[in-house]
Parts: sequence; C-alpha cells; structure tokens
Amino acid sequence: MTQPSWKISRRTCLQGLGVSLALPLLDGMVHGDQKARQRPRRMCSVYFPFGVAMPRDGSPDRQWGWFPTGIGADYQLTNPLQPLASLRKQVTILGGLSHPKGRSMGGHDTGDTFLTGAKLSGSSFANTVSIDQYAAAFVGDQTRFPSLTLSSDGGVGEPTRSTTLSFTRSGRPVPALASPQQIFDRLFGKGDGSTESQRRRLEQSGSLLDLLLENSRSLKRRLGTRDKKKLDDYLDSVRAVEKRVQQSQRWLSIPKPKVDPKSVDLDVDQKAPREYLRSMYDLLFLAFQTDTTRLATYMIGQVAGATTIANAFPACIGLKGNWHGLAHGAGKAGGAERLGKFDQFLAEQFGYFLQRLHETPEGDGTLLDHTLVLYGSSNSRTHQNRNYPLVLAGGTGLGLKHGHYRRYGNDVPLSNLFVTMLDRIGVPVKGFADSTAEMSDLLA
Repeated sequence: MTQPSWKISRRTCLQGLGVSLALPLLDGMVHGDQKARQRPRRMCSVYFPFGVAMPRDGSPDRQWGWFPTGIGADYQLTNPLQPLASLRKQVTILGGLSHPKGRSMGGHDTGDTFLTGAKLSGSSFANTVSIDQYAAAFVGDQTRFPSLTLSSDGGVGEPTRSTTLSFTRSGRPVPALASPQQIFDRLFGKGDGSTESQRRRLEQSGSLLDLLLENSRSLKRRLGTRDKKKLDDYLDSVRAVEKRVQQSQRWLSIPKPKVDPKSVDLDVDQKAPREYLRSMYDLLFLAFQTDTTRLATYMIGQVAGATTIANAFPACIGLKGNWHGLAHGAGKAGGAERLGKFDQFLAEQFGYFLQRLHETPEGDGTLLDHTLVLYGSSNSRTHQNRNYPLVLAGGTGLGLKHGHYRRYGNDVPLSNLFVTMLDRIGVPVKGFADSTAEMSDLLA
C-alpha cells in the first residue's frame, strides 16, 4: 500500500551541506490506530548489591529501613526511598519476591541470576538467558542496538561474581560497558572510517562467518557427544556475531541521532559516584529518547565485596566504611542509619533518572509511561536471598497501575513479574524460568 505523503518514515533524515541528521521519534512517524501499537515499548533493569537496611517494625531506627511502613495504597515511605515521593503515582514498591532457586545459593552468588532466575551450582555454574536478552530476540531488530548492557565495573567478571546483568540464550555473559565516554561514542559517535569501508568490513565478516558455519557442519558429524555440546555452544556465539553483523549492515546507511556531548558529563569516573551514576542514567535516558535501543540493564555494583569498584562509593560521598561493610553492620547500633543513608543516596540518583523520563513528553503521555524500569537487589539483608527490595516504575501507558506497596508470599516467584513485564512490552511469552502466572494485580 502506498504511504500518503503526509506520513513520515522513521528513517527520515534532514539533509543539507553534505550532512545528514537523524530526526527524533516524531508523532508524525506513528499514524492513526498504529500509535498505541507502534509506540516504542522499553524495558530497563537496574541492580545494586548487598541488600538494604531492614530494622524491625517498632525499632527506633525503623525510619531508616528500606521498605515502607503500612501496606497497599496507604503505605508511608521511609527515609531511604523518600527521594521517590514525587513519583508515587509512577512507582510500585514490591516486597516478598525472590527467585526460589536462588534462596539456597550463597549470599554473594545471586547477582548473576537477578534477571535469569537460574540456580548456579556444580563446577560449570551454568546460567540461563536474562529477560533483556530474551526480549532482544523478539524486538531487538527494531532499533540500531538490540540492547544496552552497562555496569560500573565493565566486562563480564567471573561466574557468581559477574559484572554484567545480561546473559545470552546459552547462558553466556554479555560484556558490559562502564566508561561514559565509551558508551556515548558507541551510541552516538561516528565510528571508524567511511560508510563504504565499514560496509566492506561487514561484508567480509559475513563471508567469513558463512564459511565457518559451513565447515562446522561437516566437523560436527565426526564428534562425540561432549564435543558436539562444546561446538554447539561455540556456534551459538558465532551466530550471535552473525546476527550483529546483519544488524549493523541494516543500520549502516541510517545516520545515528545527533546528541550534544555536552549534555552528559563524559569525563567523570567512579571516584565521583553522584556524577558518575547520573552520567550513566543520562546515557540510558538518551538511548531511550532517541530510540537507539529499547532494552537496557545497569549493574551499579557487583557482589564481590572488596574487589568491586562500587564498594568504595559510600566513602566517596563522605560516609564511613565501604558498601559491603555498611551492609554487614546494618544490624548493629546505628548501622541501619548508616546503610540507610547510602540507600537514600542510590534512590536519589534513581529518582533523577525516572524524573527525566517522566518530564519528557511522548505521544499522549511521557517517556516513562512507555518504559518499564525495575530497580532492586537480590539480597534483602546482606547474604539473605529472599524478600528482594524492588521498585517497579513506569509503564502506565503499557497497562500498569501504580501507587501501592505490595507484599507477596514465598509462593510467588520473581519470574512472575518478568512474565508480566515481557508481556507489557509486546514480547510473546508463555513462561520464564520458574514462573507460575502473570501478576494481574499490577495491571490497570
């Protein structure tokens, strides 16, 4: 069917003086009854390690406990989550959820499985797919980058001490980016060389991958069972590269969005946690605003104790002790307040991210209305893998309702939330990990 002249292609560029400038996503690019269906649906997950302050109800320092007092719509925020007060109608506080398979794992082992729901055991510590990578297999081809994986440490780390939240279908870690400058260059930079030279390199890569896959088929017939499994794992990685090559070829002739580098502090590093975290959140915001990706993860810190970069964040903002030490001391006199102040600092930066999304118009709502954001940890108290502290934000334009503190029993796995989130962003899913149902109480 011929497109009427007044309709605008999403790939439209402004051209002049030899320069192409990609337009942001405009209302005119989504037409009529397509608007609700084609409006970008996004999902972001943010993780922090070591759990939170959890003084008992009635204790003098209860106001420094992370979880609210009260329940339902009448809950009262305590000090740590007070920075989210202005966003009350856009957030839901969740208590009681966890991954059943993770409850018997070591307290420092569950960061790897926060988005997978797997159980790491034995000598292989084999993981499974994370929700972002599961979603990317269905909707990742709609944007230049199928997903964006960030962490404060970068790379992949090691099993049970991973520095990434994202894992492929075969359970392999997806390397995370940590440098704001590197992330900006990847998302919005010009790249290396001319378009034609990049195209030739991609075509050459595609040819080599085709040859490799062809040769592997004849080799596989001569291998034993264990070697076939190893080869299959290897070929999964090759196919992932092949898919990235194909994705890159599709987007090569489409200019990247023009973003002012001065809009983000790209020179900041992890020694200035407030500025660093805000730069990372700014980059996530820009990636969503420009529709460069619709799926993202950010691991603020990993669970390896003294070896993690984020472990020094509390001291960098004037608190005494490191993050791991604050978590271990939360049950001592004054400990809940000390950890609670850092929990509050983290919530302040998270609230900054949500506020930027909430203040950005999109269609008949805001960017936050069409974005699901999960924030939390895989520990409640340090080393306890139950009752994860979680905030679910955004998505009112995707059918979610907010304004409640909801508590669940051990019979409700966290994967039920994952199924709900995946369904809301249009990913076909019958189940995920050990899910048992969708969480219909979160739906409008």
